[in-house]
Amino acid sequence: MESRPLKDALVTAMLPHAAFDGWSQSTLAAAADDLGLERALLPRLFPRGAIDAVAHLVDHANRVMEADLAEAGLDGRGVGERVFLAVKLRLDRWSEHREAIRRATSLLALPRNLPLAARLTWGTADAVWLAVGDRSHDFSWYSKRATLAAVYSATLLYWLDDESENSADTWGFLRRRLADVRSLPQLRQKLEGLVGGRKAALMHRFKVPLPRA
Repeated sequence: MESRPLKDALVTAMLPHAAFDGWSQSTLAAAADDLGLERALLPRLFPRGAIDAVAHLVDHANRVMEADLAEAGLDGRGVGERVFLAVKLRLDRWSEHREAIRRATSLLALPRNLPLAARLTWGTADAVWLAVGDRSHDFSWYSKRATLAAVYSATLLYWLDDESENSADTWGFLRRRLADVRSLPQLRQKLEGLVGGRKAALMHRFKVPLPRA
């Protein structure tokens, strides 16, 4: 069996356990037991254990978002509405596992995991822009992703504590943040200057990928 589908199944099976016990080797083992997999396979699939599982969950969620967005359709939607829908689908899909996502976020927030967290957030922003049809390769590639990474991170934290029906408050929060970005071009200029001035250092430190051809 290909490793990616197997890892997708494992991280999905970890979610109910992680909600109560956090992301750990024991939750990984419990998920393997649920799927009837040999625990001896786990070190090969996730060499660093739980943190590799969390990183794969983020990648899996990005791919699910892309499929959900393709199914929803983008025809007739402006760029802002496409981005809104992509982020909404990206989070809403996992609403039943909010506590497990909260614990994954806490694990990524540990100092030793911050470089990985930065790469994963950047990867999610990149996945959203690609899914909504952005194919830019100029400087705007960086500024778009830097801005969306900040908006996505803030929205994720808001969503984790949102008790409103169907997360309505979160989607209102997301719309306001996206409106703020569109209505403050000077902020974008500042972000472009910041990213441009420090681009090389950031790419090297966090190993952020270059624009896709």
